[in-house]
Amino acid sequence: MQAVATKLKGRRGDSVLFEDIGFTLGRGEALVITGPNGSGKSTLLRILAGLLGADSGTFSLLGDDGTALPVADYSHYLGHRNAMKRELKVSENLAFWQSFQGAESGEGMPIDEAIDQVGLTGVAHLPFGYLSAGQQRRIALARLLVSSRPLWLLDEPTAALDKRSDRLFADLVRAHLETGGLAIAATHQPLGLDSVRALELSGIHSTVSDGTWA
Repeated sequence: MQAVATKLKGRRGDSVLFEDIGFTLGRGEALVITGPNGSGKSTLLRILAGLLGADSGTFSLLGDDGTALPVADYSHYLGHRNAMKRELKVSENLAFWQSFQGAESGEGMPIDEAIDQVGLTGVAHLPFGYLSAGQQRRIALARLLVSSRPLWLLDEPTAALDKRSDRLFADLVRAHLETGGLAIAATHQPLGLDSVRALELSGIHSTVSDGTWA
C-alpha cells in the first residue's frame, strides 16, 4: 500500500499556503509535517483526508496491486477536536465510531481493550465530559484502535497529553507502523518516533527530508 501526494497546492481565502507538495509513503512509514502557525499544516491534513479540496494536485491511496482505494474508507482522521459527545459514556462514543467506521465484524480492537491500551482502564462507564482534557485526548486515540484502518492522519495528536501519555502515543503509532500501517502527523512537538520522514511548511515553500525527528 502507498500514499502518494503529487503537486498539492492549498490556500486559505486568497492566500496560497503551500504548493508543489509531493511525497510517497509505503507500508510502515510515517511523515511528520512541521511549520509555524498559519503555514497550512491543518489545511494539508484536511486535504489529504478529503475534507477540503486542493487548489491543484492529487492525493491517492493505492493498494498493493496499484488499485486506487477510497481514502475515506481506509483512513482515520484525528483533528484538533476529539469528535466525541460529552453526554455519552466513553464506551458509547467508541461504539459509535466502531459502528460508523464499519468494524462491527471484529476488524478492530474490542472497546475495553482499546481503553486499556490508552491507559484508562475503568472509565468505560463514565460520560466523556467527566474526563480531563488529557484523558479525553487519550480516548480519542482509542478511536484509532476500535476500527482497523491503514492510514492515520493526525493533527496535533499529543495536544493536552503529559509526558507519560506522549510515550504511550508513540508506542501506539510504532505498533501501527510495525503491522504495515502508515501515519501522517502535523505537530509542533516531537512525537518520539524514530526514522520518520519530515515535511516542513514555510510560506509557499516546503522541504521533505528523511531521517529521525524524535
